[in-house]
Order: sequence, then C-alpha cells, then structure tokens
Amino acid sequence: MTQPTALFAEFVENWERYQSNVAHTVAPLTSEQLNLRAAPNLNSLGTIAAHIVAARAYWFHSVMGEGDDAFGKLRELDEQDTYNADEIVRGLQTTWHLMRECFARWTAEDLAAELFPRTWSGKQYMLSRQWVIWHILEHDLHHGGEVSLLLGMNGLQSPDV
Repeated sequence: MTQPTALFAEFVENWERYQSNVAHTVAPLTSEQLNLRAAPNLNSLGTIAAHIVAARAYWFHSVMGEGDDAFGKLRELDEQDTYNADEIVRGLQTTWHLMRECFARWTAEDLAAELFPRTWSGKQYMLSRQWVIWHILEHDLHHGGEVSLLLGMNGLQSPDV
C-alpha cells in the first residue's frame, strides 16, 4: 500500500495552519463577541465557529466511525444558545488532532475506497474518505471566511489566512 502523496501532505500542513489561525483568533473572544451577527436572522459568530467543530465530528465519527463517543458528542456543539471561546478552541484542537491522526494512518488506497453510502435527492452515492476530507476542507474554508467577515465587520482582528 502506498502512502498519500506529497501534495496531500502539503494540503494538510496548510489546512493545519489555517485552522490554527482560526482557533487563535477565536480564543480571546468574549461571549458578547461570539454573539455578533451580520444580521439579526443570521447565525452568530459562535454558532458558525462551533459548526466547524460539529461538522468535523459528524463526518469523522458518525460517518467514518473515527473517535470515541466523547469525540462524537462534539457534533452537538453548534446546538447551543451561548458559546464559550475556550470550548470552541478545544473543539477545533480536538477534532484537528483526530483528523491529523487519521491522515497519518490512512494510505492512498484507504483514502480512495468508497465505503460510505449516502442518499441525495433519491439517488444513492458511495463516498470515499478523500471526498469526505475535501468536503470538510471546503466547509472549514467557507465558515472560516464567515468568521473572518463577521470579525472584520465589527472592527475585530480576523484570522491571518
């Protein structure tokens, strides 16, 4: 079995730097700052940041079977009414740690194997680990951008991305 390519390793290294910048930016935020919204009917900064954690936990634990039950419970993080920066940062670090362990363990064949059936619009699909990883990466980038925008709109330091 071959190990994932250098290109994959480069993506992981840069993703780690990105997620570290997001965590570093969220860490000093107060509860009031985590409740900032672009508009009253939109999600708060805390909800968006916690959703990054929850999505990682969902896909890695609930879909791919990685991590223990405590890790799996992180998927509930974005269902709260108020948020704590320490809890979000811990969630980002915990999910990244498990993801990094998986990336180091999985071979190219493991990444390509289509193991996870999903149904969308009545059609059955088989997803691979590499599809799930791409989906989580694009999800992190999308919501990290929202975090950055909300912080900038409110005159706060945004992640150095």
